Amino acid sequence: MLQWLAGALVAAVLFVFVNAQDGSNATVPLAWQFPNATYPNATSPNPAASGHSRPAFSPPVNPSPWASGAGNWSTAYERARAFVSQLTLLEKVNLTTGVGWQSERCVGETGSIPRLAFRGLCLQDSPLGVRNTDYNSAFPAGVNVAATFDRGLAYARGQAMGQEHRGKGIDLQLGPVAGPLGRSPAGGRNWEGFSPDPALTGIMMAQTIQGIQDAGVIACAKHYIVNEQERFRQAPESAGFGFTINDSLSSNVDDATLHETYLCYGCQNSYILNYLLKGELDFQGFVLSDWQAQHSGVGSALAGMDMSMPGDVLFNTGTSYWGANLTVAILNGTVPEWRLDDMAVRIMAAWYYVGRDKIQVPINFDSWTRDTFGYRHYVAEEAYGLINEHVDVRAEHGTLIRQIGSASTVLLKNNNSVLPLNGHERFTAVFGSDAGGNPYGPNGCPDRGCDNGTLAMGWGSGTAEFPYLVTPEIAIQNEILSKNGVFQSITDNFAGMQIQALAPQASVAIVFVNADSGEGYLNVDGNTGDRNNLTFWQGGDILVQNVSSLCNNTIVVMHTVGPVLLSNYSENPNITAILWAGLPGEQSGNSIADVLYGRVNPGAKLPFTFGVDREDYGTDILYNPNEGTGAPQVSFSEGNFIDYRAFDQAGVEPLYEFGFGLSYTTFSYSNLVVNKLTVGPYTPTTRQTLAAPVLGNSASDAAQYQLPSNFTIIPLYIYPYLNSTDLETAANDTSYGSSESVPAGSQDSSPQPMPAAGGAPGGNPELYDVLYQVRATITNTGSTPGEEVAQLYISLGGPYDPKITVDPAKQQRDV
Repeated sequence: MLQWLAGALVAAVLFVFVNAQDGSNATVPLAWQFPNATYPNATSPNPAASGHSRPAFSPPVNPSPWASGAGNWSTAYERARAFVSQLTLLEKVNLTTGVGWQSERCVGETGSIPRLAFRGLCLQDSPLGVRNTDYNSAFPAGVNVAATFDRGLAYARGQAMGQEHRGKGIDLQLGPVAGPLGRSPAGGRNWEGFSPDPALTGIMMAQTIQGIQDAGVIACAKHYIVNEQERFRQAPESAGFGFTINDSLSSNVDDATLHETYLCYGCQNSYILNYLLKGELDFQGFVLSDWQAQHSGVGSALAGMDMSMPGDVLFNTGTSYWGANLTVAILNGTVPEWRLDDMAVRIMAAWYYVGRDKIQVPINFDSWTRDTFGYRHYVAEEAYGLINEHVDVRAEHGTLIRQIGSASTVLLKNNNSVLPLNGHERFTAVFGSDAGGNPYGPNGCPDRGCDNGTLAMGWGSGTAEFPYLVTPEIAIQNEILSKNGVFQSITDNFAGMQIQALAPQASVAIVFVNADSGEGYLNVDGNTGDRNNLTFWQGGDILVQNVSSLCNNTIVVMHTVGPVLLSNYSENPNITAILWAGLPGEQSGNSIADVLYGRVNPGAKLPFTFGVDREDYGTDILYNPNEGTGAPQVSFSEGNFIDYRAFDQAGVEPLYEFGFGLSYTTFSYSNLVVNKLTVGPYTPTTRQTLAAPVLGNSASDAAQYQLPSNFTIIPLYIYPYLNSTDLETAANDTSYGSSESVPAGSQDSSPQPMPAAGGAPGGNPELYDVLYQVRATITNTGSTPGEEVAQLYISLGGPYDPKITVDPAKQQRDV
């Protein structure tokens, strides 16, 4: 997988576990029964989408485009070129290569340039807060931000996260997330991103990135591209779960679908990096590998990768595809020096673009321990000293987190306006483990790798430590006690006798249930990243059925990573209200209490679709290898038809559609006006680039790049130095001298034709011409102030075109 810096676009297993916890005692899904990830009746009518060969390949595109500083990047590029022009070959290699897993204090750090007092870059997770540290905030997940449909909240969250990363001394935040987009509802990391609707995701990505950048931190948009499931993402990881494959899965997608849905996993793929990203989109930022996702040295450099992270081939091996091997590649000419210069310039331009030269503070935390004193070089156990200063970077961000949590709560059912509650209900009872705390503490499971207590974030590297976690049980109890009411709770889903005794007494029963997922390196209750089923965890369905059979005013609150199957809850008269609260972060309980008790009128809308059956979505996870020991092949045969588009295409009625959400008030729409604007014909780009800039001409004498005689080596640290004057010996590569890794045209530095759809950051500027203007009057017809999300859906009208969302926007409408 490759992650990419999106500033240019903005600024400018078979493991079947049968237990009551994960719902896998349900019928084995059809997805487990055939070797594909698109259901047979859900293929696109477009033959280009449904006719993939296996295995599939993409055409090579070379050379890798050199950045120009286009758009508003000119000043940053001028400074970056001046800086890189001063660098030696070894310094440029150091800038582009990580020093190795756990060799420094951040999850990823590049080598330093002491001669110019440049410490190197600190890269740190995550897309919802600073990971592996303390005194930080735990923000709502991306999927919650999408549910707000609110640009301002997306920006504010991005800026607050950027401020916290900046305060810890971090140069680059590994977030936000647009991949996975959410092709399959069971995708393990969908919650890290925003929505399977590309328009909504694009808007939320842009606002989040702008906020991070305005805080003076580089934003890293990930994971580029069509990285839609956790299973088989890495061959070594898959082996740990019982699969024998020799390469990561291949996502096979047609050109139209790639452009129209996913372009917003490419390992060493020159077509998607050189042509689409750096060519058509004229991307001015830099591309870095995901951790342990780099598969070659020369090939990845020529295919458009700019930074190797964390630097070692596999964690803690001390070996690297780059480092000294990149030095060798420059010296023997397989990688031209202009390509290395371009890598370095892109990195430094991003650094200058966000003002890191002005506001960088020293790194004041350590990712590998919370101890105040310890080894700076953790894996090598060297350089003992102060490593954690425990700097509190939270400011007043808890207020914003609470606001986003409530603003992202979607009201799906509200019979007879049972909500909002007033707190004076005669007897309030709360049920469910999801209402209470983790008995091990909110951070008791590393990387949140368990489903104990209330669910406020998924698991994996996209997490952060909670400074505290306000549970729904505590927040609702405080609400009731402030009004001298009666409150009781049961947070054991399997306490059948106690539930049977308490539920009939309640005048209102609030049941909390959840469904979890996360990253593929962790197995939680038999789920290796991706979910096995779309059911509630911890026996949640049985809990809802038991309580609602005994209390005719049962409210269901769901904390889930995505859609779940809701059985007949929408029709059950005893279930009077249903709310989806997603993954709201540290203020979870306060946020849901604000909605339940009317301090906040819910205005959120679903960022995905709730279907009746799993097969209704048309797409799923590839659960079993389908190419023997070869790379599993995931063919996106559905084309653009995912989530609500798939339902529309198949004529399947969803339970709750994308964009659905109720309010405590009502709205009317009137005076719809559509104006066609005058726009000239589209003009493809026909210009050429300039020749590749030459910023250095390093000496070819290998003797100049040997490890200095007085240099002290840190074990397992990645260095740019050679250990021999014989380049083949220094490379220590059995394929040394092979021409297969040097594609035709990859070393060509002459002016290159720009793609017809390129020409500027973001693509041909005429692609953004406004063709129509649509206006309508939205009136609050109720008695309660509230917000409404105006949504416009259009289709291009072609036989293969789905409906698409155009610029959904939240509007404030007060009475």
